[in-house]
Amino acid sequence: MNHPSPFPAGLADPEILAQSGIVPIPGLDRARESHLPTLRLQQAREAADAFRQQMLEDDEQVTLYRSMNLIRAPYPTRYGLLNANRVITPYMHILNRLFVVQYRAAGRLWTLLFSPSDFQANRETPFFKRLTEKFGVLSPLMQSFLAPVENTVEQALHHCGIRPEQVDFISYDHLHTQDIRRWLGSESRPGLFPNARLLVMQQEWDSTQGLLPQQQDWYCPQGTEGIPESRIIRLHSSVRLGKSVALVRTPGHTEGNHSLVAHTPAGLLVTSENGVSADSYAPAHSRIPGLRQYAADTGMEVILNGNTLENSLDQYISMVVERTIAGPNPDNPEFFNCVPSSELTSYWGFPGLKPTFTLGELNFGQAHQANRVNL
Repeated sequence: MNHPSPFPAGLADPEILAQSGIVPIPGLDRARESHLPTLRLQQAREAADAFRQQMLEDDEQVTLYRSMNLIRAPYPTRYGLLNANRVITPYMHILNRLFVVQYRAAGRLWTLLFSPSDFQANRETPFFKRLTEKFGVLSPLMQSFLAPVENTVEQALHHCGIRPEQVDFISYDHLHTQDIRRWLGSESRPGLFPNARLLVMQQEWDSTQGLLPQQQDWYCPQGTEGIPESRIIRLHSSVRLGKSVALVRTPGHTEGNHSLVAHTPAGLLVTSENGVSADSYAPAHSRIPGLRQYAADTGMEVILNGNTLENSLDQYISMVVERTIAGPNPDNPEFFNCVPSSELTSYWGFPGLKPTFTLGELNFGQAHQANRVNL
């Protein structure tokens, strides 16, 4: 079977992009080609373990890894923990975070922002717009109760010591709720990050151009409209960004989902929204009511974040791949080094739902000034 280059002809020169340290990881994706689901899971797990060992053996870590709280948001429990819990409260609180990563590749330092959310614009996402109207979140009091803001992206970068012109890439595990025009610009306004490009799977980008009704509820209208083609790098496979960072295809939650892998002093940290908590990746050790029993009754290794369920079998395999690459958390080995981009957190307004273990904000290394080059 022929596998296309991760850099489509006409979009950008593959040789130049390779010089930036972006190279494909074909083995991970090929492991998922069997039509037999059990074999596909087995082969994907084996490929993920081999990739984990390779990244650890390369022994190069990112120079900066920092996750910073942005905004808390209500999210239906029936989505976040699917049908595995026995919690009465219909909503949970998920905490959306920005991930700032600096790494070496191709002889220079690069700055990647993972999951930079323009949450003011993102409120136009149909599901959350209806939720806003239902709860009256437009009032300041209700806003501070249901969706308190801790940082904007601009404030978070200021705290890190990163200037907008330093940002080389932005990326998201998927484009649910995202309006990225503020960052990359559009026909009507310049972007905040003048030198940044979006790293996105081709399938995810294509999905935003032709959504079915169950997808439309979760994508921000016009969120990608008018963004110059020169600001987009479409990927057709899992890729490594140098030796210490990777973007791994993890389809299922959406067809074009991918996960961030970063080698840090705490080991390999893997980030996406396939699961919303450490409990989601280790339900057998969860103290959330119902999860441990559900895992025992069904044999499920993971609990999906299931608001759309575009392909639940793929998402299940993807979560197993994520936790295999991540490995055990050094502080609590019963759980994995999986760091949700939006993490379930305890909240007094939604009682009865408390995660067993949380990763919280993480900070490794120190921000450096990056040398700019034009791709």
